[in-house]
Amino acid sequence: MFIYSLTILFNQINLLSPAEALFMMAGLFVVVWILAPDPDIGFRSLSYDNYLFSSWIGGQGLSTVFWPFFLVLNAVLFSADWLVKSGQLTVSSWDDVHFVLLLPIIWWTVSIWRCSANTRFRLYGAGARFITVAVFLEYVLKLYIRAEYPRLFFNCEELLLDYGSCF
Repeated sequence: MFIYSLTILFNQINLLSPAEALFMMAGLFVVVWILAPDPDIGFRSLSYDNYLFSSWIGGQGLSTVFWPFFLVLNAVLFSADWLVKSGQLTVSSWDDVHFVLLLPIIWWTVSIWRCSANTRFRLYGAGARFITVAVFLEYVLKLYIRAEYPRLFFNCEELLLDYGSCF
């Protein structure tokens, strides 16, 4: 997350400084910490037979919901960004990847928020909630870069078929 988008934001767009971004993220974490539920020590997870549904209703442990999707999501987002930067993925294909990932991210966010009490420490629940909010912030930042500054991110000189998307 934020590998290519923050470097463009700080170095080329100059919309805000790293110190300002860090201050805003710290404030956001404090808000998420206040809203995080207390841990449920006596929690017993539901069976893994219907993992997606039991995660959706808050019946799984936080780590079993957070880590698998977090790793896969970051691998896919990094791969899509890397392929775009190397000129092997078109702008519209990059848009499609992000559009297809939107529904699973919504499922993951709801599951994290419902399962955030199913952990030992409140910090884990607050951290997981904070990271789900950060995913949406990255989506907003990538949409902003895509709409306002596409030539900074996409290799428009090599994309002959999709050159119109760079305007």
